[in-house]
Amino acid sequence: MQEISFRNDILPLKDKLFRLALRITLDRAEAEDVVQDTMIRVWNKRDEWSQFESVEAYCLIVAKNLAIDRSQKKEAQNVEITPEMEEEPDANSPYDQLVHDEKMNIINRLVNELPEKQRLIMQLRDIEGESYKKIATLLNLTEEQVKVNLFRARQKVKQRYLEIDEYGL
Repeated sequence: MQEISFRNDILPLKDKLFRLALRITLDRAEAEDVVQDTMIRVWNKRDEWSQFESVEAYCLIVAKNLAIDRSQKKEAQNVEITPEMEEEPDANSPYDQLVHDEKMNIINRLVNELPEKQRLIMQLRDIEGESYKKIATLLNLTEEQVKVNLFRARQKVKQRYLEIDEYGL
């Protein structure tokens, strides 16, 4: 087993942990608090790092659990992700930028309307790029359940997006 360094192995995960926490809590300040609490908890378990199969998976599990706890306490599931929270895309013209921003707003709203499990799976797979196996481990599901939930989430978002996009045509 290799030596695990907080600075080199765990600290670089903060952006991934933030995106996960933000998707769950839908609140920037809460997500930042979740990341900070996660880092503290992981640091306090530093004697056990060598026993973990994957420190990254452990960090994601801690962040997920903390974010769920905080969002349930604050009942933040009804808050939408704002345009300021998304990454800035490359745009060729102001019109292209406007169209892109509007599409992203619609997609974010549709993803936020998904049931929590589907929303988490979609975040972890499509945005974070995690494997089915890792997602299954994080959420205590089988890989098949992850695939089914992801398929249903994508279908629901696609169907609703097409309904909105084609409205009035």
